[in-house]
Amino acid sequence: MSERIAVIGLGYVGLPVAVAFGKVFPGTIAFDISECRINELRDGVDRTGEVDTTALKESSIVLTADREMLKGATVFIVAVPTPIDINRAPDLAPLKLASELVGEAISRSAVVIFESTVYPGVTEDFCGPIIERISGLRHPHDFALGYSPERANPGDREHSLQRIVKVVSGENSETLERVAGIYGRIIDAGVYRAQSIKVAEAAKVIENTQRDLNIALMNELAMIFERLGIRTQDVLDAASTKWNFLPFKPGFVGGHCIGVDPYYLTAKAEAEGYHPQIILAGRRINDGMGAFVAQQVVKQLIRSDMPVKGASIGILGLTFKEDVPDLRNSRVFDMVRELRQFGIVPKVHDPLADAETARRDHGETILPLEEMNDLQALVLAVPHKDYLEGEKSRIFQMIRPGGTLFDIKSAIKPDEIPDNIKYWSL
Repeated sequence: MSERIAVIGLGYVGLPVAVAFGKVFPGTIAFDISECRINELRDGVDRTGEVDTTALKESSIVLTADREMLKGATVFIVAVPTPIDINRAPDLAPLKLASELVGEAISRSAVVIFESTVYPGVTEDFCGPIIERISGLRHPHDFALGYSPERANPGDREHSLQRIVKVVSGENSETLERVAGIYGRIIDAGVYRAQSIKVAEAAKVIENTQRDLNIALMNELAMIFERLGIRTQDVLDAASTKWNFLPFKPGFVGGHCIGVDPYYLTAKAEAEGYHPQIILAGRRINDGMGAFVAQQVVKQLIRSDMPVKGASIGILGLTFKEDVPDLRNSRVFDMVRELRQFGIVPKVHDPLADAETARRDHGETILPLEEMNDLQALVLAVPHKDYLEGEKSRIFQMIRPGGTLFDIKSAIKPDEIPDNIKYWSL
């Protein structure tokens, strides 16, 4: 059958999905509640950096913030954020709003596919009833539900949407084949049919939970090796010579996926009467890494007989990972807040982060790189290519003689560091 696609939510996940569908389903509706976001995209500007200007200009998608445009769609793909609240509990408000939008626009025989990362049961037990209530239609008689978890890796051009196997699911065999057929039109790597919607939901949430735990192990090892006076990267280089050693590294864990998704699984587990131990232990370690690094900066200042209060400390990189502009859940802010507790006012720079978002949402002012000079310590928190391409001497020149470079992800080799600068890494 001929499908009319509507994608709801045009962030890191939804926009590439909409553009991909627009190539095989001309006139695909690309909807976002933000008029500002829609206007930027119409001008060919994607602030996430996931879709370039040429692709946007050439795409046949219909960009809109008008909910009336959703009417007549036969396939709704929901790709809205699934954040956590201040208590680290799942915040389903964006999903609720999206489900209500679908309920207002849906007609009989349509299928609604959710891509947002959730705990098992959300699609059928939370979203489905909302659509029923708003639309007046009966489920599953009048419309169908599917789930196909997003697997995007922001900033990764190698593992793009088309190159990653797409897990698909449906509430019955007919819906499953319909969902598989839709995604099969845009996914070169093929689709994997999950046994149920709950299986697909669970598969996605454990992908990020597994990665979170592996990084937590590396972070705990880094804290142990710091006490032993051993550089963690040296240990990993030696251990990785074994064929089955997993190549994980220590570092900050933030963003809208890895630092959030495990809490969705643990919340559901606790609701079912089971208190997770390993998963939450990993989360505690990773959530505490910003404070840990800040404390190492303070300790180094003391060892170097430098004053702590009022110390001139630079921070390079604010986003949650290198080469992306996304500030959501960045652990760098934890480090900055901890430094302030010691009377330090860090100088912060990031070439990709939106300065207004940093100021409005986090109270941080992004300074010009020219103001990074005569520093007692410099923290290379996020090793953007902008910092590492070309001569690294410009980084070293920011630090006064006797100062320290804190290289969170071991992006610079110790033998590259000038003799008059100390070096520390996780």
